[in-house]
Amino acid sequence: MSERLVLADSGSARDALTFSGRAARIGDEGVRVQARGGVLAMTAAALAPQGLLDRTPTVLAMRVLRADPELECDFVVAELSETDHESQVGLPEQAMAPAWAGVAPPRAGWERVGELDAATLASRAQWGIAAVAHQVPTDAGEDAVRVVRGSVWGQPDDDLGGLPLGVAFAAFSFGFIAGEERATVFTSGRWTRVSLARGHVLSRGPAVSGLTSVRTTGGTA
Repeated sequence: MSERLVLADSGSARDALTFSGRAARIGDEGVRVQARGGVLAMTAAALAPQGLLDRTPTVLAMRVLRADPELECDFVVAELSETDHESQVGLPEQAMAPAWAGVAPPRAGWERVGELDAATLASRAQWGIAAVAHQVPTDAGEDAVRVVRGSVWGQPDDDLGGLPLGVAFAAFSFGFIAGEERATVFTSGRWTRVSLARGHVLSRGPAVSGLTSVRTTGGTA
């Protein structure tokens, strides 16, 4: 029997398989699974540079799920698979070591800096998808496609407060956008995190600017 991850319930297992499947459709860079204390964090690279001269930004998608309290792990695999147990997912025989997995965002020190409308993320993602399709030459090779994707998704976008357009691509492609919602934006050093109800998008690059100011809620002490 192959090795398995034990999740908290069948819903968490389905979510894990969905996230893994979306990551596989976007690229072949695998999914990092980190579990401890009953929490499973799944991370995948929506965009990542290939080599020192590649200007593609690092943009990661993250989904946090409930797991078995005894589960502890940290590795990258190509994809997860279904099993005969509804709360478990199967692992491949070998792990991976992609370069993006060595670039870890901070776990603490995040400061809330603004908000983004989920509808804006969706519309900018759709614009970028159309732009990539328009610019990719007919019968283009993998390298040519990567150059076009890097140039489109790596551009700072005014509608996203200066974040790379790839942030919208990640939120859209991993299914984090659903209905009307305002995403919360945090920064920590060179990292920015855009948090939605269904997941988080993390990008590494220059500090963001021009975001909607944070609104204070609740009463005063």
